[in-house]
Amino acid sequence: MIWQFATRYFRARKSTTAINIIAWVSVGAIAVGTAALITVLSVFNGFTGLVKSLYSSFYPDLRIIPDSGKTFILTPDQLRQIAAVPGVATISSTVEEKAVVRNGTKQTIAVIKGVDAQFTKVAHVQDKIVSGEYALKDETGPLAVLGLGVEMALGIDVEKSRVPVTIYMPRRDEAAFNPLAPDQSVVSSSAYPAGAFAIQQEFDSKYLLVDIRFIRQMLDMAPGEASAIEVALQPGAGERKVQRALEALLGEGVKVQTRMQQHATIYNVMQVEKWVTYVFLSFILVIAAFNMIGSLSMLVIEKQKDITILKAMGARSATIRRIFLAEGLLIAGAGSIVGFVLAIIICLVQQHFGLIKLGGGTFLIEAFPVEMHLNDFILVAITIIIIGTLASWYPAHRAARQAIALKAT
Repeated sequence: MIWQFATRYFRARKSTTAINIIAWVSVGAIAVGTAALITVLSVFNGFTGLVKSLYSSFYPDLRIIPDSGKTFILTPDQLRQIAAVPGVATISSTVEEKAVVRNGTKQTIAVIKGVDAQFTKVAHVQDKIVSGEYALKDETGPLAVLGLGVEMALGIDVEKSRVPVTIYMPRRDEAAFNPLAPDQSVVSSSAYPAGAFAIQQEFDSKYLLVDIRFIRQMLDMAPGEASAIEVALQPGAGERKVQRALEALLGEGVKVQTRMQQHATIYNVMQVEKWVTYVFLSFILVIAAFNMIGSLSMLVIEKQKDITILKAMGARSATIRRIFLAEGLLIAGAGSIVGFVLAIIICLVQQHFGLIKLGGGTFLIEAFPVEMHLNDFILVAITIIIIGTLASWYPAHRAARQAIALKAT
């Protein structure tokens, strides 16, 4: 009965045109606020997905690192156990160390990353090669794959250069750098540039890839010693589930990081920006709620006779209150449905046609990325229900308190 009354009041023509206008303005305002929220949240999702795709080209799904220190040693049996964990597709051992890289008179500081043959199955750097080829060893000796920024800093053309670059790293047995005998505090070796990759500036200007045996030999590392074990998951495998399984297998002394935990700072910043935007855009719905209050208040005045009759027939104050609360939720619901449809149309058009472009022409993509998530629709729907209920409360409470005033004829 409550929803029947509310639906009738919502659909029926009012005696005063202004009430109809205010009611539809309320629906329109909620629709605009809903569409804005969904669209902006979808854009944030798009940028988050873009960042994840960029990181997936270089960083693994899961990364096992020592809890303290720079390196650790896992036995072949432990590595086999890791590879046998359900959900694990491939594992790769890596070693990372900062170094000075020199080409003639030019030099730069880079992170030398030693990788094994399985690295291309964990990351996909080979798909991002822009010049030369992905190769770490041939008959001439050790090869190196440089980030595009490192290549430019060293003034190298990997497709034409036949001159090796020299890599200088501090000795592991030195407590500190000795300025009086610098040559005795570092080890050096050479590698021929084979290719250059371009993923993102953070990687391109930082990394130089070599064979893991090359860097282990330079640093006099033990067989099997590594900075990290990088793990690729099988399609559909639960990231958190595999993480917990690896933590239980390896015990204390190591940390297992998801891709988000490997780059917690940037992901946290993006999430904070998304939630701050959500809060500010929610004020559009709050403003729309004031229109609802005005519309419902005028409706209560118009329906005084109906309220009196209902109370005379035995309707309780709580019933009257629920009728007008339902009326408010109908207004909010109608606006939210229109807003959802409008947002879906906008997002689909942007996904397929990219109408809104990113300015400057220096981005990896031309148009704003958009990615709709069901969780955002649920969040916005809950927000609208809460705001609609709060906005409807005062007019509904006022209607419920109205006294019976039947006049004898």
